[in-house]
Amino acid sequence: MLAVDDAPGDRLTRPVPDVRARATAAARAAVEKQGAEIVVLDVGEIISITEAFVIVSANNTRQVRTIVEEIEASLKRDAGPGPRAVEGLDDASWVLMDYGDFIVHVFLADTRAYYDLDRLWADAPRVEWEPAAHAT
Repeated sequence: MLAVDDAPGDRLTRPVPDVRARATAAARAAVEKQGAEIVVLDVGEIISITEAFVIVSANNTRQVRTIVEEIEASLKRDAGPGPRAVEGLDDASWVLMDYGDFIVHVFLADTRAYYDLDRLWADAPRVEWEPAAHAT
């Protein structure tokens, strides 16, 4: 995922080139279904299991599921792979979509406030991104 061995015993790590683009595409897909308080965090320097987190809030479980479906469909339309795993759809208060190089967290607002990943990962830089412009 991250590491490239340039020489024996010398380990060089680099992010996958399209991680930022795919994570922000997931954020834009969440916007399409009225996801709220969307942040993209660059966690690659802090943890070794992934490069980015996308964190999204929703008003109810139906919206959580709708956002999850839109993210998955949108990323597949862009010819990307589907998630490795999706956890939490039964309860839909916190759905985790594991894409390997980034992870999407879709929360009910109260659940997000309770777990407060934003505070937990406050040291991670926020990735600047813009919602897609709508064609007029």
